[in-house]
Amino acid sequence: MSSDATSSNQFGSIASFHLVRHRSRVGALAHLAVGRRHLKATPGLTFWRLLGTGSGSDTGPGADLARTALFAIWRDPDDLDRFLDGYCTDAAERWHVRLRARGGHGAWRGRAVLDELAPAVATDGEVAIITRAHVRARHWRRFRAAGPQVSAELRRAEGLLAVVGIGEAPVGNLGTFSLWRSAADAAAFARDQPLHRDVVRRTRVESWYGEELFARFEPFDSAGRWDGRDPLG
Repeated sequence: MSSDATSSNQFGSIASFHLVRHRSRVGALAHLAVGRRHLKATPGLTFWRLLGTGSGSDTGPGADLARTALFAIWRDPDDLDRFLDGYCTDAAERWHVRLRARGGHGAWRGRAVLDELAPAVATDGEVAIITRAHVRARHWRRFRAAGPQVSAELRRAEGLLAVVGIGEAPVGNLGTFSLWRSAADAAAFARDQPLHRDVVRRTRVESWYGEELFARFEPFDSAGRWDGRDPLG
């Protein structure tokens, strides 16, 4: 699970998120190992993270060893089109969505990814959210202990369309990708759920994270299947 990037990104790029269910665990592990080489050579790909995923819609501890994810930023939409023609075409299931920036804060491996993206066109409708953090080693146990309860709260949230836990090497680089019916629904979850609110408070007070990202996106032009359906369909 790695990334590469050029330093010459231009404002107005789009991002994409991809979720792939491979035909076996061996296939998924091979993709994580070999896919990095292909991504490094992909035209127009200016930033990428190849990711493992959590089990089902659980964002707590655990992993689905037959599923992988990818977050990517593209210099030109045509580059993404060409990439999709050949990306994991033999998978058991694959889904992707294009993304424009709707706001947020933070960085991913030092990159302020939101600053590189075209702004959202729509001011309402569905919203995609990526949360990502590098958890400091001394707080890893506390983070893991809080995960299952917050995950259960999230799965019950009003307006949640789909969610998946994401992670990358080394251990401690974890996050979520979620789709919501509206930004108001996502904000209500963050504001009203007591366990989630308390964990967010503790991360600030106790300085759990070495780096974090909270990014909102306008999702558009989704295709494929995520657990048998397109949650934006």
